[in-house]
Amino acid sequence: MAKRESYEPGTFCSVDLATTDAEGAKRFYGGLFGWDGEDVHPAEGMTYTILRLGGDPLGGLFERPGLEELGGPHWVNYVSVESADDVAGRVAELGGEVAEKPFDILDVGRMAAVMDPTGTGVAIWQPGTYAGAGRVNEPGFLTWNELATNDTSAALRFYERLFGWSSEAMDTGGGPEYTVIKVGERSNGGVRRLSAEEEQAGLAPYWVPYFAVESLDTAFERCSDLGGEKLFGPMAMPAGRIGGLRDPQGAMFSIWEGELDD
Repeated sequence: MAKRESYEPGTFCSVDLATTDAEGAKRFYGGLFGWDGEDVHPAEGMTYTILRLGGDPLGGLFERPGLEELGGPHWVNYVSVESADDVAGRVAELGGEVAEKPFDILDVGRMAAVMDPTGTGVAIWQPGTYAGAGRVNEPGFLTWNELATNDTSAALRFYERLFGWSSEAMDTGGGPEYTVIKVGERSNGGVRRLSAEEEQAGLAPYWVPYFAVESLDTAFERCSDLGGEKLFGPMAMPAGRIGGLRDPQGAMFSIWEGELDD
């Protein structure tokens, strides 16, 4: 089992869903992945739902006003860091922007949100009592994080200097270019250029999480039954198949069927 009690700095460690309908999102993802939701109240007037599978936390979701101005409902991808303040303090000199300054969430951790030079970004997480997802790389859990952008070189320069990532071009057999990002020797996600169809549609750069599934076809069927939408797939990859989905509120995410790391 791919249990996790800590994460190497620079590693994707958790995800949050910012949505316009928390109850609707809980029903959708509960039906799709079997997730349970536990509501907590980290601040007065705020409800945050801890998402779990088999008792292990994997991320969370929350309602956020004004999402239309931020491109609509979306997944937030968290990168583990030793010091949120130190990382946020280097963002501007690297050509990025701090979208949310570092702040504490009780004793759970300290976070900030950063934007890269291409116009999208990630959250950074300095762990307190919560290091990140308790399990990864298993059906129903996070297994990959991917950036689609109009300037892969600028994005890679920014993140490599900010988080210490290295990168390696993947052999796609003549297909679109794809770069694997690494922390040490461990694969940590990927970067690709926005497709021609995405650019023609005016889609802005974005990060998307991948969740592992036992069967891509079953997940497609469940998604449709639950009111979601298949965006693409199945698409064959060297070690499996991928697909893209959109939940009923509009948040995009991807799914993976195939080999999984430990």
